[in-house]
Formats: sequence, structure tokens, C-alpha cells
Amino acid sequence: MQKVFDYIKEAIEELKRVQWPTKKQTIRLTVLVIGVSVGVGLYVSGLDYVFAKTIELMLSQK
Repeated sequence: MQKVFDYIKEAIEELKRVQWPTKKQTIRLTVLVIGVSVGVGLYVSGLDYVFAKTIELMLSQK
């Protein structure tokens, strides 16, 4: 049981040494992640649309 307490104590000490981001950095990076996610989503949706229309065109010609 002592090992568990030692682990928790060391984890708390390590967290005290972490350099946490500022509020401004957190907001900026969150907006960046949302923007990249929306961009990738639009790109993948566009590819899906093009492939679906291509398959639909190929199947309707027979």
C-alpha cells in the first residue's frame, strides 16, 4: 500500500512542475483545433460527395 501512496505523492510533485498554458494560449489552440477539424471535415465530405456522384454516374450508364 505504501507504493500507491508514493506513486500519488510523486504524481502530485510532478504536476507542480508542469508549465501550464495561459488562458490566451488555451483559447488560441482550441480555436485552431476546431478550425482544423472543420477543414478536414469539409475536405472529407467533399471527397465523399465526389466519389458518390462518380459511382452513381458509373452505375447509371449500364
